[in-house]
Amino acid sequence: MYESYYGFHERPFQLTPNPQWFFASKLHKRALAYLQYGLSQGEGFIVITGDIGTGKTTIANQLLARLDQQIVARQIVTSRLGPDDLLRMIASVFSLTVKDNNKTAYIEAISNYLTLLHNQQKRALLLVDEAQNLPLESIEELRMLSNFQLGGKPLLQSFLLGQNELNAIIQSPHMEQFRQRIIASSNLSALSEEDCQAYIEYRIKQAGVDRPLLDQSCFADIFQFTNGIPRKINNLLDRILLYGFLEEKTLLQQADVAEVIAEISGEVAQRQPTQPMSGSTTALQSTVAPVTAPTIEPVMTTTANPYHAMLAELSGLLDSSLEHKIKMAKELDTLLNQQHQQVMRKLEDDKGG
Repeated sequence: MYESYYGFHERPFQLTPNPQWFFASKLHKRALAYLQYGLSQGEGFIVITGDIGTGKTTIANQLLARLDQQIVARQIVTSRLGPDDLLRMIASVFSLTVKDNNKTAYIEAISNYLTLLHNQQKRALLLVDEAQNLPLESIEELRMLSNFQLGGKPLLQSFLLGQNELNAIIQSPHMEQFRQRIIASSNLSALSEEDCQAYIEYRIKQAGVDRPLLDQSCFADIFQFTNGIPRKINNLLDRILLYGFLEEKTLLQQADVAEVIAEISGEVAQRQPTQPMSGSTTALQSTVAPVTAPTIEPVMTTTANPYHAMLAELSGLLDSSLEHKIKMAKELDTLLNQQHQQVMRKLEDDKGG
């Protein structure tokens, strides 16, 4: 809408990540270097975590844009996919044909495909976005898939993107085997005030405008409102430029930025959830009840540690997944034995011929 007014060839602050517009702050450069190293190893897991809007997907897209032709990469965005649904999703994104609708058939199809890539001197990379949503059993399924090897070389490497909740899951004592498979990781934080200004000026220039559009006095307010989070910066700057277009301004001042911030702060998306009054027992109970499991009696104490409930739930999930893990290991063992028998029969046939 305002592109031609300022002289942009495209909008400089779109929400959709653009690999061509990668802003290499010190933090993002270091993160990308670690991830490139991990990718070069061709095995294990690569993990990127960070708050919402800090640039995880941008880093991932930047890495994927630099892949060579020997790497076949596919991406999935997860909700709470169980282990079986995760296998179906992996088969789907790699466009695999599965004979039967059961877990063994899906594992066999994935194994055969990875073997085919290996024979073509290629390898597979699976990018899992929003990985903090995966149940523990599904993360364990990914670890089991990483066991597929030929000639001592892993056939699948996985790249996990997630919010900071993923760190807590990975650091669980029960995730030791998974942690040992992590070859590279990085945690992204917000931009500094200096990088915030550099990021804004970089994107304006990338969009085709070399002249200043914001007075120097604007940047401190922008940083304070956005906390240096790139997605919030994009949202705010898009509105500021729209405001400048509507008001026919070519150089925006601090007062203009303050007015836009005031407008945004009054909108629904920026409002904080209404908190119940501290003196209302009924309101407090109605807030707690929907998120409390029916079999657990809620405990109201001022000294309760909120992490105790989370740890208890995590422990319960781990216990309930033990039977699933045993079943999964047996299925994988059966598949590997079948493949071994096929290889031995082929060798015997070759000798007989």
